[in-house]
Amino acid sequence: MAERIGVLGAGYVGLTTAACFAAMGHQVSTVDIDEAKVSRLRNGEVDLAEPGLPELVSEGLREGTLAFSGDFAAVAGSTIVFLCLPTPPGEDGAPDLRALRSALGDLGRVLAPGTIVVTKSTVPVGTAQRIPDCLGRADLPVVSNPEFLREGHVVHDFRCPDRVVVGADPPDSPAADRVALLYAPTEARVVRTSSASAELAKYASNGFLAVKASYANTLAELCEQCGADVRDVAAVMGLDPRIGPHFLAPGPGWGGSCLPKDASALLRAADSAGVEFGLLRDAVRVNARQRTRMVRAIRTAATGRPDGPLDGVRVGVLGLAFKAGTGDVRDSPAVAVAAELVRQGAEVTAYDPAVQSEMDGATVVDDPYLVAKDAAALAVLTEWPEFRDLDWCRLAEAADRPVVVDTRNVLDPTVLAEAGFARIGVGTPVEVPDACSRPRLHPQALAGPLQQRPDRPAAARPVRGTGGDRRTGPGGRP
Repeated sequence: MAERIGVLGAGYVGLTTAACFAAMGHQVSTVDIDEAKVSRLRNGEVDLAEPGLPELVSEGLREGTLAFSGDFAAVAGSTIVFLCLPTPPGEDGAPDLRALRSALGDLGRVLAPGTIVVTKSTVPVGTAQRIPDCLGRADLPVVSNPEFLREGHVVHDFRCPDRVVVGADPPDSPAADRVALLYAPTEARVVRTSSASAELAKYASNGFLAVKASYANTLAELCEQCGADVRDVAAVMGLDPRIGPHFLAPGPGWGGSCLPKDASALLRAADSAGVEFGLLRDAVRVNARQRTRMVRAIRTAATGRPDGPLDGVRVGVLGLAFKAGTGDVRDSPAVAVAAELVRQGAEVTAYDPAVQSEMDGATVVDDPYLVAKDAAALAVLTEWPEFRDLDWCRLAEAADRPVVVDTRNVLDPTVLAEAGFARIGVGTPVEVPDACSRPRLHPQALAGPLQQRPDRPAAARPVRGTGGDRRTGPGGRP
């Protein structure tokens, strides 16, 4: 049965929800308070770099199943309304629900009795039970339906979800039945539970991913000290089905719009409940330390010393987005590392294939080869696959010193060696070509926080089996 669906919010979650439901044959009205965005969407202009999303929006507009408005009255005739509004962290780490509360006040004045209100926004446990008070209505059933979309894969994840969670009180309510039925075309497993369990499940999932990613980064630090290679260690771990290969790739830390805020919110919820969530708290601390470690590694590569001054030193940065496949720089570890280099006096030139915005204190260019000009060191901060395919000989010729800090472990050591590049990875042995193309670069200059202990041999480089894509790391699933 086709529903008349209303969607509040046209960001990553809201626009994906609207476009995908419209493609399933439902009549969808989407409301956003950003008038300029609404105008662009009415013309089929999608600001988000998401594969398949612009096509779905254009299809919905053409078929007349998708409409955009800045007026809450546009959803007045809806049978189901999805709340896809931002819940950013406040100063105390708790989610800021002001946008949600404001929208609910307006919504309560226009909806017909019996309209189902669905929360897709990530919200604190107990929010669904408090929504009727915000609506000022007791005749609007509330359902929790948290999203589990990865940026860069939102359309795929909506159409082919691992699971669909539908929470209501009681879980088998007629309203929950209708929401679950919307996902029948996906043939996904639907988990029916209480609203509180559904709300906590989203936070719990992202909190666990944060812990797993920080575990991988701490493991990488241990590998650096004992001469092991984290790529091989992670490959072995990933073959265990109880662990799996995802989120085991080390890097400059986890970031984006979800993991940091959800980890913060989960810690806040635990504190409020009197629960000491030390494991997650340590994961957050490790994440901050990892960014500091990456800055130190780049400083070591660029100056030859862990404490070498960066004033006036040129550093080329490849990658600004928080992960490959998106242009999102919200809480990006790449941006954080680059910004700290700038703060310490480095002259930073950066390139990202999906980021054109300016960065305070740094020069953002549209050609990856420009970042190497006279650079004392290069740093790969985002795992874009195309960085592997760059002409590293050309980069070596442009650079002042052919050394790269591969914080994502995505570069091919053989290609780098042939180009004369020394490579510093994360949790891997330092790799210096036998005959460096620039004699002023010496292995001793790379001694620092990311080099194995001198009394330990470098790990052997066996041929690896199927350990999963190593690029699936902290940016893998938000």
